[in-house]
Amino acid sequence: MAWNEPGGNNKDPWGGGGNRGGGNNNDGPPDLDEVFKKVQDRLDNLFGNGGGKNSGNKGSGLPLMLIFIVLGVFYIVQSFYQIDEQERGVVLRLGEYNRTLEPGLKFAPALIDQVIIVNVTKQRVHSAQSTMLTKDENIVQVDLSVQYNIADPVDYTLRVRNPDGSLVQATDSALRHVVGSSRMDDVLTVGREKIAQDVQLRLQDYLDNYQTGILVSKVNMEGVEPPREVQDAFDDVIKAREDKTRTENEAQAYANGIIPEARGKAQRMVEEANAYQAEVVSRAKGEAERFTDLLVEYQKAPEVTRERMYLDAVEQVMSRSSKVMIDVEGGNNMLYLPLDKIAKPSASYPSSQVVSPDMVRDIKNRVIDELRRDAAANRRREAR
Repeated sequence: MAWNEPGGNNKDPWGGGGNRGGGNNNDGPPDLDEVFKKVQDRLDNLFGNGGGKNSGNKGSGLPLMLIFIVLGVFYIVQSFYQIDEQERGVVLRLGEYNRTLEPGLKFAPALIDQVIIVNVTKQRVHSAQSTMLTKDENIVQVDLSVQYNIADPVDYTLRVRNPDGSLVQATDSALRHVVGSSRMDDVLTVGREKIAQDVQLRLQDYLDNYQTGILVSKVNMEGVEPPREVQDAFDDVIKAREDKTRTENEAQAYANGIIPEARGKAQRMVEEANAYQAEVVSRAKGEAERFTDLLVEYQKAPEVTRERMYLDAVEQVMSRSSKVMIDVEGGNNMLYLPLDKIAKPSASYPSSQVVSPDMVRDIKNRVIDELRRDAAANRRREAR
């Protein structure tokens, strides 16, 4: 039924009451002006500006204003961030990357910007232990440690959900790939350093492809052991290999001592041969020159030169012999001179009076002269 139809009691919904004449009927909606006035009065009372009968509540707005001021100061304080020298701050504005904060005191509005602080210089360590197959189908147990830090804080915080977990999985994958491509002897002995370098290169390649922002600084092979069931056999093999290396080193050291000595002896023999050659050549040249000079003297006085050559030859022969036997021409007696006994010291003579080779040579010459005179006298007697 409409408000202006008969029997509707003239209820006007836009009026201030049930009757425009100012009746007290309260069945209609309130006046809009009155509603706005009540709201205005409440706001005035809230901030202490109310008047009239509400002027007694004027001071109630002051504590609320203090609360707003305290909240504002707290908001501003919470919006400042202190970034240390070894840290970087990744700023997300409404969940989206905005910028990276460098070290220092930085401002980022709270509730709008989210700051994730990342330590980019801290050395982190991940240790892994795995049992795997080698290229020659042997089982080894490898203990590995990876040292790394954060190179790119944006990639570390935003690109991958769990970068440290990705590092663990990538380390296991790289280690199995490198060890599975190597022989057991290389893994256990001389190839450990190269294996560690190969694992580091492959692991860094994986992390770069994943965009984890992690930089691997060092990979250490902490220990490589065979299974416990065959540990004794592997110990024997390692001991035999060490004995082989030790024997090779000893042989090399012996060779290093013998070869230079042999080379020195060979060089000395060559030098002695060269010296002997020079000596023989020089002596031959001297003899040739002496013979030439002697020929000249012989041509001048053949008799005298012949006699002198004879005496020199006899002297050289006698000087090498310890016994001299002389056959006297025209006689039956043979003279014997024990030169070795004459030159040898005796108990009756002190060592200072031992006959010298020069004295022996003088005695020999006298004896020869005496024998020659006796022979000449015998020849003269026979001639008469």
